[in-house]
Amino acid sequence: MLVNNAGVMLLGPVEGADTSEWRRMIDVNLLGLLYCTHAALPLLRERGGGTIVNVSSVAGRHANPGSAVYNLTKFGVHAFSEALRQEVLDAGIRVVIVAPGMVVTELLDHNTNPVVLETAKRMREEIGEPLTADDIADAIVYAVSRPTHVAINELLIRPSRQRR
Repeated sequence: MLVNNAGVMLLGPVEGADTSEWRRMIDVNLLGLLYCTHAALPLLRERGGGTIVNVSSVAGRHANPGSAVYNLTKFGVHAFSEALRQEVLDAGIRVVIVAPGMVVTELLDHNTNPVVLETAKRMREEIGEPLTADDIADAIVYAVSRPTHVAINELLIRPSRQRR
């Protein structure tokens, strides 16, 4: 099994953005996932199958102002995962997308834009109790522990009070 879970979320408007932040998100969110997957595929084929879990985000399904480049990377994870799923299904390799909503992590801590931080704070207050890393880990365990003839292709997991 491979779990691609590294991610960077640097938010803000496109206009006036620090484009080095775009490169950082693309390097981690897309290229990191691609390189790890590329390295794991021969090993999974050798053992006759396995599962690749790509942790994405609800941002890979719904775009919002101020998150265009992050949305780009997460929509890319979804598109890559579906194409990969079709490429490797005859090798017994399952591909799972896990798309969490708000999870308590350090992901937002890398942002310095006061508007972004205020928006995140309001969202957190609206949601109440966000997801935890354990919630996501439980979902991954569920998906990978299904019998080999069962493929859970996508899990969208949000806090109960998250609207998008």
